[in-house]
Amino acid sequence: MCRALQAQGIEVLVVTTDAGLERKPTSKLAIMQDVPAVLFPSQFGDSFKYSRPLAIWLEAKAREFDLAHIHAVFNHASIAGARACRKANVPYLIRPLGTLDPWSMKQKPLRKRLFWSLTGKTMLTGAAAVHYTSQTEKTATEDLLGVNHGKVIPLGIEPCASPVNTTRSDDPYLLVLSRLHPKKGLEVLIDSFISLKLDRWRLVIAGDGPPDYVALLKQRAAPAAERITFAGWLDGEQKEAMLNGASLLVLPSYQENFGLCVMEALARSVPVVISPHVNLAGEIASANAGWIAPVEKNALAATLAAALSDETELAQRGRAGKQLSENYSWERVASDLVALYQEITNGRARVHRV
Repeated sequence: MCRALQAQGIEVLVVTTDAGLERKPTSKLAIMQDVPAVLFPSQFGDSFKYSRPLAIWLEAKAREFDLAHIHAVFNHASIAGARACRKANVPYLIRPLGTLDPWSMKQKPLRKRLFWSLTGKTMLTGAAAVHYTSQTEKTATEDLLGVNHGKVIPLGIEPCASPVNTTRSDDPYLLVLSRLHPKKGLEVLIDSFISLKLDRWRLVIAGDGPPDYVALLKQRAAPAAERITFAGWLDGEQKEAMLNGASLLVLPSYQENFGLCVMEALARSVPVVISPHVNLAGEIASANAGWIAPVEKNALAATLAAALSDETELAQRGRAGKQLSENYSWERVASDLVALYQEITNGRARVHRV
């Protein structure tokens, strides 16, 4: 997103913490994938990521920017960014990342209701706009929380790094390409796949997550260990090859505000099986680019069986997905974001991203 905005003449600076970085930076100034960044130490809280130096910097520097685009809600950087912008009279957008969706709000509900009453409501109502990545996310969040100034601009996808291979492997596989988390419905998927007893097909689960949860998934997959592969986190050429060779991508999530891996698969003519709780489900169904199945063992198994039984239909829905994916280029997304930024700032265009 940042690189696409830079290509359209937007001056971008990322402000964040060092949480999650394997190697801690020796300087707070950095270049992250060709994007200038300022990094501050995350001092405590695996989720909240409190950083007093980041808050102090934001208070001092916010007025130097025309706009802040804040990504996430339930962390200290987002709270500090919104507060600094309000004090400096700098407009800001918030992208909630699906965390204000009704399903997400039911997770740790007491903590989130307290957060909403103390800080969250002020953050959202004070924003110039709330940036949703799908109409489904916007409608569900606004109905739940009573906010009404949302804008829908989807995420984009990188162009394919290699030509799309429409000839699938002689060793065909279904692919999961995702963070391994309970909300992804992977237990149901594993049970459904095992119940099908399709000796010709493999299930490849690519991604990582908490070690205890990954161990639980592997234990669940043990009865079909020869047909279920845990590939770990993939990136670069490995990810490209795995996507390009898949016959079907599966994402049976209980909640997914966009589902980037879904659109990445479609861009490579790989059809998808997703749950109705993936917020791209309406677009997928309208384009006939895959199948929609409930997060329930027998229903998901029946959908997988139907999809895998007809290679002509797999190819046809893959082609439809490829066509749908062309609406989700980063160039188009950046153009829509620039138009929104300029609407908010009356034509000024520097952007501060938290």
